[in-house]
Amino acid sequence: MNFAKLKTQGTAALPSLFTIGNMACGFFAILSAIDKEFARAGWLIIGAMVMDSLDGRVARLVKAESKFGIEIDSLADFLSFGVAPAFIMYLFLLKDYGFWGYPVAFIYALCGVLRLARFNVLSHDGKSSKKYFTGLPIPAAAGILASFVLSYSLLEMDTAPHAMKFISSELPLIYSMIPFIMLAISFLMVSTIPYAAFKSGNFLKPRRLSALLFAVALLFLVIAYPQNSIFIVFSLYVLSGIIARLWRAFYPVAKQDEQAECPPPSDTTPHSELPH
Repeated sequence: MNFAKLKTQGTAALPSLFTIGNMACGFFAILSAIDKEFARAGWLIIGAMVMDSLDGRVARLVKAESKFGIEIDSLADFLSFGVAPAFIMYLFLLKDYGFWGYPVAFIYALCGVLRLARFNVLSHDGKSSKKYFTGLPIPAAAGILASFVLSYSLLEMDTAPHAMKFISSELPLIYSMIPFIMLAISFLMVSTIPYAAFKSGNFLKPRRLSALLFAVALLFLVIAYPQNSIFIVFSLYVLSGIIARLWRAFYPVAKQDEQAECPPPSDTTPHSELPH
């Protein structure tokens, strides 16, 4: 028996185990939504995001990037970040809009698969940028929906100690705007608006005291108010691309810098460090 060959095959399959974990989280999130356990479904989507980020790190660590990894990763992402969030949001509130809830949920899933299809086509061209994603990454789109469900679940359970008052007071308004928010993030996914990729390892090693203090404050908020903090982080990330695009529209020099740093529309390399 060739133990070296078996070891190599096992190492190559390791990243796919995290991808399967991603898929499992998405699948069980759907089942949780059917059981009306929406908070559990939201956490499972967050868990899928963790698995999705780990598969890329593990693939690079064991040098096991492959075309198979690209395909299964995209299929898992479509289930966990495309189908599952659309299904959860439909059962959570879109069903209350009658017929109009159907196209909103479908458009979100459709834009998600279009983004992933674009990723599969362009990832083979080797034109990825280390600084930007083209369009809103689908896990970020799923993250803002899942974190909203988690935050609203706190409001329904009236667990005030674990909720930020200024967020809780605005949740009913956000609830009423969810169909429009879902359409907006759907179109952002298929847009060409650049979003920060945070692929650089230096991002995790803040050198300035202000950056370190910000990281500590953010960590404290996530520990003290996990649901609300996650919702704020994803909301700011979604808005960051729009704000940056508007800023560059008024400052042509910044726009030229963006074009110089960001190659033609592409997503990321196989089993990327951050979402598609």
